[in-house]
Parts: sequence; structure tokens; C-alpha cells
Amino acid sequence: MFRIEESFDTQLLAVQKNRPVVVFTEPLDPRVLEAVCHLTRFIKPVLLAPEVEVRRAAAQFLGHLDPSRVAYSLSECAYVDTAQRPDLVDEFSADCLTHPDCRRDVQNAEEARRAVASSGLFGVYAVHLGHADMVVGGASHAPRQFFRPMLALLANRPVVCEVGIFVLPDDFPEGYYPHNIVVFGDVGVNAVMTPEILAEVAVGTCAAARDLIPEDVLPEIHGAIVSYSHRGSDEGPSPEMVRRAIEIIPDLLARRVQSGARYASIRITGEVKFSAAISRRSAELYGMNGLSGGTNVIISPNLETGNLLYHLYAARFPTAKKFTVIFGVAFRGVDLAIDCTPEDVRLAVKATVLRLQRDGRWARTPKDTFFRRHRVLVVNPGSTSTKIAVYEADQEIWTREIQHTSEELAAFAGRRITDQYNFRRQAVLHALGEFGLTVDDLDAVCGRGGLLRPLPHGTYRVDQAILDDLRAGVCGDHASNLGALIAHELAAPAGKPAFIVDPVVVDEVPSRVKITGVKELPRRVVSHALNQIASARRYAQEHETFYENVNAIVCHLGGGISVGAHCRGRYIDVNNGLDGEGPFSAERSGSLPTGQLIDLCFSGKYTKTQMRHLNKGAGGLVDLLGTADLREVERRVAGGDAWAADVFDALAYQVAKAAAALLPAFEGQPVDRVILTGGMARSELLVKRLEYYLSGMPCGVTVYPGENEMVALAKGALRVLYGKEPAREYAPAEAVVR
Repeated sequence: MFRIEESFDTQLLAVQKNRPVVVFTEPLDPRVLEAVCHLTRFIKPVLLAPEVEVRRAAAQFLGHLDPSRVAYSLSECAYVDTAQRPDLVDEFSADCLTHPDCRRDVQNAEEARRAVASSGLFGVYAVHLGHADMVVGGASHAPRQFFRPMLALLANRPVVCEVGIFVLPDDFPEGYYPHNIVVFGDVGVNAVMTPEILAEVAVGTCAAARDLIPEDVLPEIHGAIVSYSHRGSDEGPSPEMVRRAIEIIPDLLARRVQSGARYASIRITGEVKFSAAISRRSAELYGMNGLSGGTNVIISPNLETGNLLYHLYAARFPTAKKFTVIFGVAFRGVDLAIDCTPEDVRLAVKATVLRLQRDGRWARTPKDTFFRRHRVLVVNPGSTSTKIAVYEADQEIWTREIQHTSEELAAFAGRRITDQYNFRRQAVLHALGEFGLTVDDLDAVCGRGGLLRPLPHGTYRVDQAILDDLRAGVCGDHASNLGALIAHELAAPAGKPAFIVDPVVVDEVPSRVKITGVKELPRRVVSHALNQIASARRYAQEHETFYENVNAIVCHLGGGISVGAHCRGRYIDVNNGLDGEGPFSAERSGSLPTGQLIDLCFSGKYTKTQMRHLNKGAGGLVDLLGTADLREVERRVAGGDAWAADVFDALAYQVAKAAAALLPAFEGQPVDRVILTGGMARSELLVKRLEYYLSGMPCGVTVYPGENEMVALAKGALRVLYGKEPAREYAPAEAVVR
């Protein structure tokens, strides 16, 4: 059987730009609530019920699901008790009184308020007026409570049709439908059919099938219209009406191809007898596959026929994958069958979201009523530049890297890095002004965390203790120390919060990690904590659970390399990437043979400064191959350079060895995933080599290439702004876990 849900997931991940806001009008229905628990990766759910009632229903009906999945999914939802939203009820009722279809059913403002406060109409109006992108209902609503208002308010075309899609089980004989995929239309809208409507339905049904089924599965979409053996009127389901519709189809299809090249693979070339559509024997006699390549879309000449076919197949093949999508409402409505299963709900929602994402015209929800788009400025200072970006929720809307010239920085020569904060603050304000924003337009400012005292992971509110330690440089002088200072100086005058997130000094390791064989040399914990933890969080979110529920080994592969163990929400072991410990990297030496290192230090060949530079800056690939560019190394390997190939292999081997060496940190718990991130994770050759060396670990490998620092900072601030976690207070004396 074609794995249609896996196909949807793959396609969605390839095209998803943002998560649409989807309103569920029947969230207390166990089938709908279970489906929601498998959809938060792709949508932002709004549940039209009080949160306490939803959680009670989850406890009562969803005991068979993983509790962590349920808890995570419910934390991602917005809950709306329509009785507690008079602002929206007023807005919706005012529109209702002006809309001809809605106005027909209400006599006055009070009746309009009662009508729009019902969950079905409330959900439809939320989409109609831009508060959400999609509404899902029909599992228990009568048609007049949901389906009819949805069509009346959301239809964007003169002709609307409902398309039923089946993936038949493997025991269905081969040769009838390619890959056992069959599509029916119209199955629920058009009671009266004309040749013009039938032609629109035929093209719309085939277009929906093309949107959802990849071309490598069905290279062509072959449609055929059901024809009856008797003769009827031109307005009835007769062969004459079918043939007139077929004459109209080429022009409609040509216009459809202009909107998307993929529709050129649609063929609507003939008729199919009704008996052949419902009977295996008749299909053999009439030749269901008489059309080239096999018919996979059957268009019905009236609602009764389509509805009959859909329910016949549903009853005959209870294990089939089935769902419906609606053509003609701009992907804004999902109509559920009364007998739907949780899987049917998932498939219908994913299919509609996929069509919305593929359409290309949708970017984000018009209004942020249910999921506020907090605006966060992110500040990430480097030695000669300052990266800044503005995020609305987790979407980057503007970014700039401010370059600081040598002439500008000359004024600070010989002074501490923190003396630059006012100069850099002004540069950030100037750039922000060019974008048309001031600090008053922001909800928070988040800076890159600096060299503070060791602390647990999390988002920290910048307070006086942080400012004092950074200004004093108690743990070192580094450009990242400017992040909190600039964030505070920008935010405080406007009364906005300033944060830092997961600085390099995050230290949650037990004492066994720090003990070495020399008492005077306990191991320090300094790493790429921001990207390490963000990558583990991302993996957890993509699997619809919390960081606190996963075990992951994260390999940050950049100018420095850190390989860390993340055990159920704690960062419990990592090499000191700052000092070059662990695998060698682009410019760091990595761990070295101790005896030989001692001899080299006292050989007189190098000064202390030179040794430090060899350890960090001139080591690794720079020392071995004279370049820090992994792409250059790959070019040499491809050109037959044996030494470059040996070095490249050693790099991969040492990273994999460091990852495997972290297994004891989990104390027998299984590792869920090895995650590769950082700039070098863009190398397909390196990733393949690492996957080979790590193939003995059953957890598998996921790749998130790049540093991802800016979005990680924004998300850290947003977790606090959304109330998902409290802001931590800097308390260095209590920070280190022993």
C-alpha cells in the first residue's frame, strides 16, 4: 500500500514556510483530539473548548497514546471558550448581519450573536475574517451547523466540489488503479449538475489529486467521468451531458496549467460506466483500464453518485486510507465524515495544509489573534561585526550583519571589549531605524550570552548581576560579552525585557565529567551550548515531544567541534570545544598525546603564545592541510590527494568516536538520535562518512546544518514571552550541578 501519510509528511517538510492556524470546532470528539496530537508539527491548532474540558477529554479518551505526545501537543494549542470572547462574537455577528447567507437565518443582533457563538459558525467566521487560516469540522455537526456555512462564507469559486481519496489495501487486485489509488469527485456538494459544473468538477478533482500524489508515484492523473447506460435529459446524469462536459474541459485545463506546470500531467480523456466503478466484474468487462495508463480519478455526474461510490468503497475496504478535501474554498475548510477515524482526520488536515503550502500565495495568518506574533530583536556580536535580526514569532522578517571597520575599532585598541557596547548599541539602533522600527515596536531584545560563571541551560533575564560579571570580565573577555550589555541598554529605556539564552558556559555535568588524573586540572565545561541545545530541542519538537523527553548526542561541527550528551532535558557531558579538546576541527588541534605535547611545549621550538595559537587558530585542518575550508579539502580528496583523504577520514572518525564515547553518560538509557549540526554539517561527504561510522548505533542520524544561532536566541526569548517556561535568574553560586 502506498504510504500516503509518510508522503504527505515528506512533501510538507519540503514546502512548509510557516505553520497555518487551524481551528477545530469539535475538539472534545476523541477522534478529532487524537488527530490533533499528531498534527502540531505542521499546524497551530485552535481548539474551540475550555482548556480544562479538553484536558479532561484527553485523560478520558487518549490513554492509549504516549503521554508525552499528548502533553506536548496540548501545550502547542490555543483554547477558546467562545462565551469568553465577546470581542470576537461582536465582530462576527456584525459581519453576519451584512452577509446575505448568514442574514437569512437571523432576525436581529442578538440572534446573530447566538449563532456565531456556536462552535461551527465561530470557527468558519474566524477563518472568514482572517483570524485563522483553516477550519475543521463535520464529525458531529449537522450540515447546517458547519458544512453549509463553510461553503457560503469561504467559497472563492463559483463551483465547489468535495474530493474523496482512497489508497486501497494491498489485497485489492493489481491493474485496476495504479498503486491502488482511486479518487472520487464530487462526493458531497453539487446536487444539480450541468455540463459546465461537471467540467469544473472534473478539472478541480484531478487538480486536487495532482496536488497530493507525487509525480514519481502517479506520473499522470487520468480522469474519467461516470456515464450511465440509459439516456436522460441534457441536465441529468446522461452520456450526452458527460460528452458536452468533456468538450469544455480542454479550455479549463489549459488555464489550470498556466497556474502550475504540474497540472500538465492531467488527462481527462473518456468515460467510465457506473457499473464498472462499483463492480470488479464489470470493471473487467467494460475495461476500467481502457484508458492509457489506467484511470485513477472517477468524476461523478451528481452528488448522489459520488457519495454512493465513496461510501461503498469505505464500507468495502475498511482498512483503506481515506479522506476528503474540498476544491473551491482556497484550502480554508476541511469537512469530516461522521464515521471518520482519527487517521482520516489527520490525512484530511495534512492534505489540505499541503495544498495550501504548495499554492504559493499563503505566507502567514493575516491576524495574530490566537497566536500572538511577539516581535523580538536578536543581537549577536562578533569581533568585527554585529549580527542583528528581527523575528515575529519564529519567523525572521529582517536581518543585517553590521560590519565595524578597522578605523571604527581602532578607538578601542588596548581597551576591554565591553567598552564598545555604547558604540555598537548606536549602530544597532541606526540599522533598526533604517528598517522602520524602534525599540518601542519590540516585545523583547535578546543578546548572545557571554563568558559568565557556569550556569544551567535556559533563558535568563538580564539583571545587574549579569551586567556586573560581564563588565568585570570575571570569566574572560570575549565579543559575546557585549550581547547582554547591548540588549539591556536597548531594552531598559523602553521598559522591555532583555534576555540571554544558553551561553557557552552552560554547565550541567556531574562531577565525574570534570575529574581528571591531575588534581590541579579539573575539566572546564565550555561549548556551543546555544546550538547544541537548540538542535536537541528542534529534534524533540519535530517528534512532537519536549526536550525533557529525548536522549540525543549532538555534534556541532564548525571552526570548533563540540560533541554533547543531552539526557532528558539536561546537558550532561561535552568536550571543551573552546580549548580544542575532543576531535580536531577546522582550526583547533583537538585532544593531543599528553606526553608528546609536554615534550613539544618544553622543546624550545614554540613559545607559549605560539602553542596556544597552534591549539586554537592554527591547528586542525589549518596545520594538517593549510586550509580551514572543508570544501577545499573535499576538492583535494576528489582530485586524488591521498593525505587529504586520510585527514578527512580521521576527522570523521574522531567525531564518530567522540559521539560513541558518550553512551555511558546515559547510564543504560537508549539514545534517540545522533544530531549533526554546524557549518561542516553541510558537507554531504562528511555526513555520509559519519553515518557509516555511526551505523552500529541503532538510533540513526539527523542533520541540521548551520550555526542556527539567531533563531535559537529568538526562540529562547519567545518561550518566556509565551509562558512556556519562566525566565531564569542568574545565580552563579547555585549554578553548577555536582
